[in-house]
Amino acid sequence: MATAPQNASLPLFYKDLVPLNSRDHAAWKSRSTDSATWLVGQHAIPLTVEEFPQAQRNFPIVFSSGEETVPLALMGLNEGVNVFVGDDGKLTENVYVPAYARRYPFLLARLTPDAQELSLCFDPTTDLVGEFDEGQALFDGDQASETTKSMLQFCEQFEEAGMRTAAFVAELNKHDLLMDGEVAIQQEGVEQPFVYRGFKMVNQEKLREIRGDVLRGWNQSGLLPLLVAHLFSLELMRDIFARQVAMGKGPTPQLPA
Repeated sequence: MATAPQNASLPLFYKDLVPLNSRDHAAWKSRSTDSATWLVGQHAIPLTVEEFPQAQRNFPIVFSSGEETVPLALMGLNEGVNVFVGDDGKLTENVYVPAYARRYPFLLARLTPDAQELSLCFDPTTDLVGEFDEGQALFDGDQASETTKSMLQFCEQFEEAGMRTAAFVAELNKHDLLMDGEVAIQQEGVEQPFVYRGFKMVNQEKLREIRGDVLRGWNQSGLLPLLVAHLFSLELMRDIFARQVAMGKGPTPQLPA
């Protein structure tokens, strides 16, 4: 259900990556769109801890299974289903869009495995950047434009948030607070409940056993409210399921053997 949403070569959404530079892209522009086509059919989007308070209003927040655990916003419960994005990429009004999705088609990446610095790159397969007549210029002569500087700053802030998120997950693992999650949803008229697994969640029993001094430290650092946001957000699982059913994209009931 919610494995880490990336393959071994490229991050989620990205089909290719090239470094942005004034030699090759001097005349290129960036244009806005009201259709997030890269989100179509994507059910689990990476999330940073800073986004928990906003994201928990719309999505269940879970943690990916696998070795490198990351928080995820569930925009659908089944692979290939995003209940907040139409087939044309149009987003539901007033829904929060994770920063991971908002930075597309740009991101910071190391050009070589031993590179010390990250470089601003983009997905050249997108129609959001190119040699257009309209849009915001990416360069002013051989210098980065204000548009490019703003995107670079956004990507830098995202990377910093990613490091804080990794520290947050490390703290949960330190106290063995993450467990394999399971949610059973009973649909009216269907005999067997639909059971969702393949994700991690905070173990509330172990959370109640955490020492008081540790909890006080978490409260002062802001970690404790993030745990609460995660736990409260799980109540939205049934809302997402209901949205899928209403859209005709609910799971198929299992026939008895």
